[in-house]
Amino acid sequence: MYRSQRLGLKYLTASTVMFGAMVVFGLLSSIYYIWPGFLLNVFNFNSAKIVHIDGLVIWLLMGFLGAIYWFLPQELEREVEGIALAEILFWVFCAAVAVVVVVFIFVQYGSATEASMWFINQGRKYVEAPRWAALGIVAVMVVFAYNVIGTAFKARKSTGILTVLMFDLIPLVVLYLDAFPEIRNMSEDLFWWWWLVHLWVEATWEVLIGCIMAWTLIHLVGASRRVVESWLYVEVALVLGTGILGLGHHYFWIGTPRYWFAIGGFFSALEPLPLLGMVVHAVYDAGSHHLRAANRPAFYWTLAEAFGNFIGGGVWGFMMTLPQINLYSHGTQWTASHGHFAFWGAYGCGVIAVLYLALEKSRGYEGLDGRAWKWSFALLNIGMLGMVGALLVAGMDQAFYERAIGGSTWGAFLAMEGRPWFVEGMWARFAFGLLFACGYAMLVYDLLATRRREVAVSEPMAAAGS
Repeated sequence: MYRSQRLGLKYLTASTVMFGAMVVFGLLSSIYYIWPGFLLNVFNFNSAKIVHIDGLVIWLLMGFLGAIYWFLPQELEREVEGIALAEILFWVFCAAVAVVVVVFIFVQYGSATEASMWFINQGRKYVEAPRWAALGIVAVMVVFAYNVIGTAFKARKSTGILTVLMFDLIPLVVLYLDAFPEIRNMSEDLFWWWWLVHLWVEATWEVLIGCIMAWTLIHLVGASRRVVESWLYVEVALVLGTGILGLGHHYFWIGTPRYWFAIGGFFSALEPLPLLGMVVHAVYDAGSHHLRAANRPAFYWTLAEAFGNFIGGGVWGFMMTLPQINLYSHGTQWTASHGHFAFWGAYGCGVIAVLYLALEKSRGYEGLDGRAWKWSFALLNIGMLGMVGALLVAGMDQAFYERAIGGSTWGAFLAMEGRPWFVEGMWARFAFGLLFACGYAMLVYDLLATRRREVAVSEPMAAAGS
């Protein structure tokens, strides 16, 4: 195994731990909607939500890094350039994340000073990490880009997937620099903040997961490189329209020109189509050639990723991207419903698929097909679908009664907190959140139990051989 692949496994392990932290703080955040006085003066809702959302970003980012460090040496048949520096930065990254989480938990209030921005919280949603930590993330991403591009140049070789990945790394690093400027005009600040948040997620991350899923399909079902690269090129072409122009659906209410209503609503609905096409085409192609996917957990999570991306990101997103609907749905639990579904479908399922694939390849062992992964798959997906449905019901209630009828007043907001559909939606979200947490626990159990199954199979075989 290459050193880069061992580093990839470390990133995937750290990603799984952050996944657990995100689940814990997500459950905690959901309790405040049921008992508003929960942990009063001990731990506030905003801090729980920050750790939940930032934990989401970090577990996915670590998963992406782990996947690429795993696939890259196989693609180029050589060790990754600058791997020693990447190994050091992995531990720096983990330590920084741990320190930031501790600071968020124990420093919940403070003054809006330059020192707070550097050492406590930058105060911008999704990028609350203090500047010292944000600089660390930039350093990790720059070294990661050097690892990928430097290795390709050293090998004097590239492939279609790798070329797309290298071009994607440039905006992936550059866009994050938008987390640093201190813009005092709120409209201007929101405009560029959406570039940072959504061009990372709806453009660079979409291409990144497209590259990862292309490699996954090649190694999982022996998919044709020609097929997956063709869909990847379609995705890159559409990202230029859907990622950048689709971003316009966030401009509706921040003072930008009216033409963004049509542009943003239309293009944002097209984003998930290429990835769905890639997976469906590759699986159909594999079936027609009687190719076998021995790693069933990875195969099912790959399918979940493709359809979850299309339905959660595309269909759920399209429901609220039209400005006539977005006027009432923006910022309600309807948005949270779309966010949960889209992140899970587009990225979360893909990271878990790579996790199972790397587990199989790293141990040379195909016995992953036990019962635990099926329970985990069912509980995680049913839990997520339940949360998505509960949040949708609560959000639609908010859109109708708080926004459309109540006129978005403070009185309507307070009245909304007691409406039966909203309250029941919050209870249902908490219940399905518990189910989702059980699915996570089963996932961890299955990953740990794989080693015991491996020993149980290998020992009798060794005894028979002797």
